[in-house]
Amino acid sequence: QLHLVESGGGLVRTGTSLTLSCEGSGNSFRTYNMAWFRQTPGEDREFVAATRRSGGGTYYAESVKGRSTISRDKQKNIIYLQMNNLKPEDSAVYFCAAGVAVLSSTRVPSGYLYWGQGTQVSVSS
Repeated sequence: QLHLVESGGGLVRTGTSLTLSCEGSGNSFRTYNMAWFRQTPGEDREFVAATRRSGGGTYYAESVKGRSTISRDKQKNIIYLQMNNLKPEDSAVYFCAAGVAVLSSTRVPSGYLYWGQGTQVSVSS
């Protein structure tokens, strides 16, 4: 069992930066692939970024590629999502997720077993 808690969301202006954090409980945190997804009302959960376990690489959605960075602090059981040059279309509830699925499932919600409660990001124009 893994418990995830996101933080760092808020209301920001277009063009600014924000860093989201996700803290996980348990000693097995490093054995999971970790990801960020986001969701707006009435829409499906959308992949944002992922970092796979054991140096398996990082992956980004085209919509955030080049202006977002996902990172993992193995000592603190925390992953981060730094987002730069934020746009109104980045507004959503951002969820942290953990899983052990194969590479082909990196970008889909079904590839993850555990989810946080979400943190709201609102970008004003």
